[in-house]
Amino acid sequence: MELLARHTHPVPLSTKSLGPISTLAPFSALIISIVLVIFFLVRFYVLEGFLIRRLYGPTYTQMSELNRRGFINHHIAGVTKLIILIVAAYPFISVTFCEGPSFNTPFVHDSIVTLGDILVVVSQMLIGIYIFELIYRVKLSPVAVMHHIGTIFIGQAAIAISLRPLREPDSYIEFVLCTVWGAFDAVFELFPHVAIVLYRIFPNRHQFLGNVFLFSCFSTALGTAAETVVTMWLFASTWDRWRLAFKVVTPILHVAFSAAQIHGSLVFWRMYRQQKRFQMEADTEARENDIKAENEGSVNDRQSESRSGQSVEEVSSSLVTVKSGVPVVDAVERPC
Repeated sequence: MELLARHTHPVPLSTKSLGPISTLAPFSALIISIVLVIFFLVRFYVLEGFLIRRLYGPTYTQMSELNRRGFINHHIAGVTKLIILIVAAYPFISVTFCEGPSFNTPFVHDSIVTLGDILVVVSQMLIGIYIFELIYRVKLSPVAVMHHIGTIFIGQAAIAISLRPLREPDSYIEFVLCTVWGAFDAVFELFPHVAIVLYRIFPNRHQFLGNVFLFSCFSTALGTAAETVVTMWLFASTWDRWRLAFKVVTPILHVAFSAAQIHGSLVFWRMYRQQKRFQMEADTEARENDIKAENEGSVNDRQSESRSGQSVEEVSSSLVTVKSGVPVVDAVERPC
């Protein structure tokens, strides 16, 4: 029995006709070029030009070149993902989970802009983030490099195979799954950008940073789990609409993406443990300093008391000598 027949209430994506993705799909190269040019202009003339220095002052100027590039990249990536979430939330939910809307549905009533147009543009924005990071960052982990390259190729391929003469019958569903991956990436990978920015701003607030990294660890892990559930649910629900090649490739791609995300969660877990260790060392050092200060205070008090006692004895001896009518010198030289 086919999988679709087992669902008494099949998901809309398994039954509705999606249609061509967008009339903008053939212009993806132009869109990604515009996105990268905008990233350059914002980075060069706005962030590096004046804004970052005004916002962070010595915190930024005292960074190494390596950390500066990462700091700016996290600002660009974080703000861009926030824009993607705001713009693409309605088109993504409508096409993926609702019965009526398709790629050709107008974004607003009587608009020439369709839901597919918005999804194509935001997909190029997300891909542009990874291209910019690969070019701009000085240092990247091998896992991050593989994740970014895979995202770029898969995202562009999902659009390319929907165009003539390659137009694959299941390319539209593949593009929807790519938007699912992108949506979870934008939602659950947004706070880690904020976490790294906070790490650069407050490097000595170990307790605070530990909480930030712990939240980042759990949020990315939760995002990976939720993404797996939603993706595999949609994949199984549309099983009969996939060709064999996509039935094999799609789970493999998802496993690769999930592995990269789990690696990110483990990195944040190690950073959390590191900050926790730094906080324990700082607390231990503070206690030792307090004990040392108390000991020094006790020694000073005893020395002060000793000096005070000697002064009292000398004063008392002088008073006794003067009172007895014996000169002080004689009292010292001749015993009474």
